[in-house]
Amino acid sequence: MGAVFRIPLTNMLGGIGMSYFSCAYSLFMPVYALTVTGISSAVARMTAQSAALGMYANAAKLRREALMLFSAAGLAGSLLILFLAKPFSFYFTGSTEAAAAVTLIAPSVLFGCITAVERGYYEGMSNMYPTAVSQVIEGTIRASAGLLLCSFVTAHPRTLMWLFPSVTDIRGVAAAAGILGVTFSTAGAVLFFGIIRLFHRAPAGGEPHTMNRRTVARELFFTALPVGVSALVTNLTALVDMWTVIWSISHFGSRVEAPPGISESQLPHFIYGSFAGIALTVFSLVPSVTNMLGKGALTCIASARESGDKEALERGTMQALLTSVVIAVPSAAGIFVLSPQILDFLYPRQTDEAAMCAAPLRYLMVGMVCLCVSYPLFSMLQAVGKPAAPLKIMLVGTTVKLICNLLFIPFMGVDGAALSTSVSYVLILAAALWIYLRASGVRLCFSPFGKVFYAGAMCGGSAYLTACATEHLEAPLFVVIGGSAAVGGLVYLLLLRALSAGLKNCSCGD
Repeated sequence: MGAVFRIPLTNMLGGIGMSYFSCAYSLFMPVYALTVTGISSAVARMTAQSAALGMYANAAKLRREALMLFSAAGLAGSLLILFLAKPFSFYFTGSTEAAAAVTLIAPSVLFGCITAVERGYYEGMSNMYPTAVSQVIEGTIRASAGLLLCSFVTAHPRTLMWLFPSVTDIRGVAAAAGILGVTFSTAGAVLFFGIIRLFHRAPAGGEPHTMNRRTVARELFFTALPVGVSALVTNLTALVDMWTVIWSISHFGSRVEAPPGISESQLPHFIYGSFAGIALTVFSLVPSVTNMLGKGALTCIASARESGDKEALERGTMQALLTSVVIAVPSAAGIFVLSPQILDFLYPRQTDEAAMCAAPLRYLMVGMVCLCVSYPLFSMLQAVGKPAAPLKIMLVGTTVKLICNLLFIPFMGVDGAALSTSVSYVLILAAALWIYLRASGVRLCFSPFGKVFYAGAMCGGSAYLTACATEHLEAPLFVVIGGSAAVGGLVYLLLLRALSAGLKNCSCGD
């Protein structure tokens, strides 16, 4: 659903419009991450612990206290975005054209906090269906409302310019219209949880003892804060990219020539908007899937650690990490070998932007695999009592990202921003895995991972050969991509099946 929203939106807005959209997101996401990201995992962890001990009354109290505490945090986050809208837009883009988009996304922080508490409660009770359904609803509303509003603006520019005479660039209004779909989607998720709460009864019985309010609030806060701050640091990479890409290209120039209709002064914004709206959108698709594995892994690992079941702890760890690798590796291989074809197919109306992003997208693929595995690892670190570890890891990773951007972009252009992203995520994964293994005492068996990487390499090779053959026959683009994906996927699945003995019942002596 994220792709259904972002890809057509980029086709409507182009590179400059996406720079306004990305400016709003670059402010929104750090505030959203700080106030929202840690909530679900904190509530889920504490609820899972209460449920494992039969303390259902305590789980219900956790839910009430979390709603009050984090609704206040969400309101503060929304107000912060409103106050920063104009100065932030002017500082990073040199104009206030993005301010409307920043303002319209502000209420999403409050709605997101309420939704995060509800999702965390159900996840802690080992019920992932409310989270799944709410995310589908959220994605559907975001795509439909955002695209409809943006298309209306782009189809009636004169009407909008007449109604709002202060508007100087219709692309800023179009970006704000697209952002409004995000706000509507978060409000829809809140409405969904309000409805199911009318019909869903919480488990009763069990241990009647409950924690006092101050203890609940303190534990929720200090459990959520490190995760939220680490997520804040994670999302600061978007700010790092926005500042360094625009600044470096403005001062050192670019190897990319300005396309027709784009002035030299607009070129840095065009390049950044294209990179953020196209390359990073495709890059984030697969990690958004493996991020969900962290939600399941957190409750599984927390329960196993609470009960002292070492075998379940090792089994849960292997399942989460191996599933992430099985998903990420063939995806990265396919995108790497087919990046020009994929971008031409997804962005037919923005050919200049798509052509510029083919090489950066390839540089991002190693980082994508590492990010896919890092997501469940961060949740598992919290489950084994290391909630502050992701923060420290991400601080180092973001520092490396900033340094590499400043070193690479002046010589490589936007390709340098992509390469530095991969370098930072490689270091992040290595650090997270090392800390988790030390904290949990788990011993991993690495041979299944090697077999998955081998199958993924064969997947990419067979997809590349198929693409070359179909392009030589002058087949349509969708046939080239579809045929290559089918052949590569079939080779991958057959190899996984042939090597399945190594993927099942793995013991550390294998």
